[in-house]
Amino acid sequence: MTLPVSPSVATPAPNPAPNANGAPVQPPVDDSARKIDWLRSLPFFALHLGCLAVIWVGWSWPAVAVAVLLYAVRVFALTAFYHRYFSHRAFKTSRWFQCVGAILGLAAIQRGPLWWAAHHRKHHRHSDDPEDLHSPYHGGFWWSHIGWFLTKEHFKKNLHEIKDFTKYPELRFLDHYEMLVPTAMGIGLYLLGEGLALWKPEWGCTGLQMFVWGFLISTVAVYHVTYTINSLCHLLGRRRYQTRDQSRNNLVLALLTFGEGWHNNHHRYPSSARQGFFWWEIDITYYTLVVLSWFGLVWDLRPVPQHVLTEHQRREGQASPQANA
Repeated sequence: MTLPVSPSVATPAPNPAPNANGAPVQPPVDDSARKIDWLRSLPFFALHLGCLAVIWVGWSWPAVAVAVLLYAVRVFALTAFYHRYFSHRAFKTSRWFQCVGAILGLAAIQRGPLWWAAHHRKHHRHSDDPEDLHSPYHGGFWWSHIGWFLTKEHFKKNLHEIKDFTKYPELRFLDHYEMLVPTAMGIGLYLLGEGLALWKPEWGCTGLQMFVWGFLISTVAVYHVTYTINSLCHLLGRRRYQTRDQSRNNLVLALLTFGEGWHNNHHRYPSSARQGFFWWEIDITYYTLVVLSWFGLVWDLRPVPQHVLTEHQRREGQASPQANA
């Protein structure tokens, strides 16, 4: 797989023509920011290659079940805590439970919560303009999907973007030692598989098999499902709200990402704990947050304002011939 590298362009056109989707196409602001840090990116590619080991280790129901469970837990941690909590403060929680959310998010191996949220906040300020970190309109699909976070520039931690959370030393610690949780998870999965091989040999599970399914395959699945929100959710889907970017709502991606696929909704009102604004827009992350609120683990889930819910209806009504008659 080849990552796209944009050609050097001296000066962008002052008034670039929009593409078929209506978004302007311009070269990146700083072409040097697109250089892939190949050495630091080796673990990312090694995770993908390691999935091929399934050919030799085979599969078992316990290994597949653990992979599915870890997929669900980590997608929820990314969407609920990394995104809705750390990036947008869409609900409140206690100090100890925000630490739990950070630890669960670290298990997804998408770097630390402070790194993640700081970059995401910048994305919202520049969504689909030339300074966007990962717009498919300024670098192409593969750049927005995986290329951007493998660059030298974006390995940096822009902690000035997230001063509201850097005051917590435990979050700074977890963000700095981001591989502690994934390492412990990988070792734990291997030991679990070896234990099952001793206690339940009829299940056909081994340590390597559990590691391949629970750590490698499950992690790669989490990677690419969550990355589609940066890439496909700006290319495929329906635009209910006329936001300044090209964010879109996509049912399939909403199901796979537990609600993040309602991306146009989210870009219209990022502060809401709910991204599926209407009852028919399935948002598993929001439903789970509601359940957690029953136990006092989270609270003050920020709702969608009524004027936002009816905005598209008012616009469509004003545009209809009957409304203007």
